[in-house]
Amino acid sequence: MFVGEKLTVEAIKRGLPTRLIGRRVIVYPRIGSTNDEAKRLAEAGEPEGTLIIADEQTAGRGRLQRLWWAPAGTALLMSLIFRPDLAPHQAQRLTMLCSLAICEAIAGTTGLAPVVKWPNDVLLRGRKVCGILTELGFEGPRLTYAVVGMGINVNVDFSGAGELASTATSLAQELGHEVSRLELLRAILVDIDERYTRLRTGKSPHAEWAARLATTGQRVVVTTPGEQLCGVAEGVDDDGALLLRDENGLLRRILAGDVTLRT
Repeated sequence: MFVGEKLTVEAIKRGLPTRLIGRRVIVYPRIGSTNDEAKRLAEAGEPEGTLIIADEQTAGRGRLQRLWWAPAGTALLMSLIFRPDLAPHQAQRLTMLCSLAICEAIAGTTGLAPVVKWPNDVLLRGRKVCGILTELGFEGPRLTYAVVGMGINVNVDFSGAGELASTATSLAQELGHEVSRLELLRAILVDIDERYTRLRTGKSPHAEWAARLATTGQRVVVTTPGEQLCGVAEGVDDDGALLLRDENGLLRRILAGDVTLRT
């Protein structure tokens, strides 16, 4: 673990210049899932901008209910509560801005060059360094809150992690030395705060996010809950849906799925 570093409320908030994000921080040494706790708090009226973060998760998960593995003290495992003035179909913009903030923070603190893999992963040299899970709350058709969960492999050692070693990486593994989780966290919060402020004034992160996507222009296989599609990823629309030109020449709009490069 990074020498002498602890993720405490005081350390995270000390001098943090954000206007909204991270003004309230809740830290858990160990929890089942930060997203589950964030949803519980959001439903109880917790204000937006609240950060829930843990040193260890026992039931952390990604998309499609996949487990998220990280030894205690080696990753950033956190969730943020938002109460955006967005239509439900626009909620992907929160995933967009958070993934962009993570990319910028990683680049700024380490010099590495992360990219985004549609719809919600951050990659370094083709391996996953971060996953994002956005979950929504409604009152009837109205979006009342969104919880964005982020798991970032900071100092995780995947060398003995079986199959994960071929698909996942961490900042420490890429750099050859450990990285300050606190420094990275604060950079992420500042960037999310700035981007969310712009989003609230009507500025969409779509164009910048689309430019960061590693899959655009690539031949891919997309696996959805109902089918598997092959084709060329031509881009994404304003709501974050993947635009896939399938093998029959049809342009398909895909809202959710897993993407792999076609060999």
